[in-house]
Amino acid sequence: MPATEMLSGAEILLRALKDQGVDTVFGYPGGAVLPIYDALFQQNAIRHILVRHEQGAVHAAEGYARSTGKVGVVLVTSGPGATNAVTGLVDALMDSIPVVCLTGQVPTHLIGNDAFQEADTTGITRPATKHNYLVKNVDDVGRVIHEAFYVARSGRPGPVVVDLPKDILINKGVYAGMPTAPHKSYRPVLDPDPAAIATAIRMLKSAKRPIIYAGGGVINAGPEASRLLTEFVHLTGFPCTNTLMGLGAFPASDPQFLGMLGMHGTYEANLAMHGCDVMLNIGARFDDRVTGRLRDFSPGSLKIHADIDPSSVNKNVRVDCAIIGDAGRILAALIAAWKADAAKPDTGALAAWWKQIEQWRARDCLRFRQDMDPSSIIKPQHAIRRLYELAQETGKDTFITTEVGQHQMWAAQFWKFERPNRWMTSGGLGTMGYGLPAAMGVQIAHPDALVIDIAGEASILMNIQEMGTLAQYRLPVKVFILNNEYMGMVRQWQELLHGGRYSESYSAALPDFVKLAESFHAVGLRATKVGELDDVIREMLRVDKAVIADICVDKGENCFPMIPSGAAHNEMILGAEDEGPKKGGGPGVTEEGMVLV
Repeated sequence: MPATEMLSGAEILLRALKDQGVDTVFGYPGGAVLPIYDALFQQNAIRHILVRHEQGAVHAAEGYARSTGKVGVVLVTSGPGATNAVTGLVDALMDSIPVVCLTGQVPTHLIGNDAFQEADTTGITRPATKHNYLVKNVDDVGRVIHEAFYVARSGRPGPVVVDLPKDILINKGVYAGMPTAPHKSYRPVLDPDPAAIATAIRMLKSAKRPIIYAGGGVINAGPEASRLLTEFVHLTGFPCTNTLMGLGAFPASDPQFLGMLGMHGTYEANLAMHGCDVMLNIGARFDDRVTGRLRDFSPGSLKIHADIDPSSVNKNVRVDCAIIGDAGRILAALIAAWKADAAKPDTGALAAWWKQIEQWRARDCLRFRQDMDPSSIIKPQHAIRRLYELAQETGKDTFITTEVGQHQMWAAQFWKFERPNRWMTSGGLGTMGYGLPAAMGVQIAHPDALVIDIAGEASILMNIQEMGTLAQYRLPVKVFILNNEYMGMVRQWQELLHGGRYSESYSAALPDFVKLAESFHAVGLRATKVGELDDVIREMLRVDKAVIADICVDKGENCFPMIPSGAAHNEMILGAEDEGPKKGGGPGVTEEGMVLV
């Protein structure tokens, strides 16, 4: 009988990661995790990407995970290494992104003694993660790692922290290999209840003004779920809208797509949500940026909520039918049940509903005015539209990340996502500084793809140090800055809701982004007027290295449509000429209570 192989905790860790199919880890070394880095040095199966800040490591792992469907892996040291990662962990938790974060910890005998670079990582990250672990026995390392990956990717995905004391990494133990039995306690429901499916089909077939509302849960369920969503929408003939997180789950070019809904969603999507009589929500959580004032959210509709997370059901909005399960399996069941059910939908009512939707769509709520004189100032909407059009000409598979603010909403409005996993943005937490490191993770996962971070000049500075990582690994990420010299969304709210008092929203003393790019061994470009824009975009797309394109845009442009904070989702400001959301009749106000330009 062969002797049991004794390995250090660090070696067991790497064996477990390899068995999980991990090929890339984003990290930053420190004293508590040096045994892991020593073990990494002695192997070639797992690539380590050295970031410049631990928050950047988690965002990079998120970008990697969201663009591949795999679990992203992070490695940071104890104390400040772990605490720097917390923002990224909360971001992943809010947006349901599978990440395993390995944190170093002081030796077990020093825990609780305020040792050098000690922090209560499990205590600090408990509300920031789906689950976390403190490993106290070297023989548990392998089991805990495998369980962490299972928890991160199963059910509603999310981040998991594994805290590893230094002595556990050094001590010798046994690696038991991959688990063979199902997890004893955590077994999320994947297959929907047939009775709930039957109820949903009865409701949908009786609808006169239906809508399908799909969120990030469809994308998390894999590409097949998005294909099934498209099949179901076409089968029913119903209109479909996506949340910010769900963009790409249904093709943007499809005539049944109403665009994004919510605070900066389209006129037609928000009015259809408000006026529908049956709503199917699949993979979304009735976020406040979608619902607006809760008591006035779609008041006349029956609501079906399909979600893998039972705790999300009836949390914000009371629903009439709940379906728990994997989005892909739910959609497959809905398709089969729709075909098997003999009842016929009311095609006359559906035709009338589409006629109403087309009237709303004819408002062209995303219209803007761009003076095409070559010397004119660039409108940010025009900049993104031209970026989209010229990127399509490259023929490359294109992935978009964003920072957070006006540029993020304009990107969501004007970029047409035809496939899932091509759109990476911080939705729930709204994390400035997300886009650049996320783009880095996407480019690592897709080295031949075109990866663009659509940024604002304020947000990009939050994690600008990751330009160093781009340089080290020669990652040709394109940073496209809409530079209006303001924290644009803050300025917009101050203008519309705070009497134009622009308190601390002007970004004074900005760097020269062209010189900044060059200092990071990248290419710096700038456009200050319409006549320069296309040439700058083409050069950015042509260059096979990292680029920062500084696009100087109209400083006073606001992002519309907009549902003001505290308003109902059918109370939208559609343009700068609006006075604000109103209810009732009168000039400029529809009978639905929508304010028009």
